[in-house]
Amino acid sequence: MILPTGAELRVTGAGAPAVVCVNGGQAGAVPGTWSATIEWLVGRLAPRFPGVRFAEVRYRVKSWRHLDECIADARAAIAEVAAPRTLLLGFSMGGGVSIACAGEPSVAGVLGLAPWIPDRLSVEPLRGKRLRVLHGSLDRAFPGVPGVSPELARRGFERAQALGVDAELTVIRGAVHGVALRTPWGTPLPLPRARRWLELVAAELERFVRNDRARSASQSR
Repeated sequence: MILPTGAELRVTGAGAPAVVCVNGGQAGAVPGTWSATIEWLVGRLAPRFPGVRFAEVRYRVKSWRHLDECIADARAAIAEVAAPRTLLLGFSMGGGVSIACAGEPSVAGVLGLAPWIPDRLSVEPLRGKRLRVLHGSLDRAFPGVPGVSPELARRGFERAQALGVDAELTVIRGAVHGVALRTPWGTPLPLPRARRWLELVAAELERFVRNDRARSASQSR
């Protein structure tokens, strides 16, 4: 599905609550790709959460130098999904993109996987929402190898906490940047501690679904 911005969206599942998933990026301006990390997770989460729609976004350009365009692509995806309640799942740069979009009315919270939260990025959109941060203890940026320091994510997390945001952070021992890599033949290959990432993401989704059901029940009374 092509969004009004020109980005692409693919949807798995047909439930009412939605998880909008946004990818990472890089310095250079290159065409967007599907995230191996997100694809690997969605492939395992969708069967466990049949009442949830998973919507993956492929940016027009995946670069933090085009951050405004990436944010616009994510907002277009939220509008297209039009769910009553939305959880934003952002990997790497997608964590910053998700925080920027958190003020959208349907958004209940942000689940950041190794999230890039630069000090200049406002966390004000998180007011009244939930922030869940998962980060690998071995995550680092090396020449030619992407990464986000856990300390950068922690600073963003603490800034959100200072605003009174419901926030939680877990550092995954032995984990690197991301959950999976794309093999030359196109399939996602899980990285070390992938199952631990999956377990923690599933726990946050269970919380999201439980809260959505409670909210729906209270509205029907």
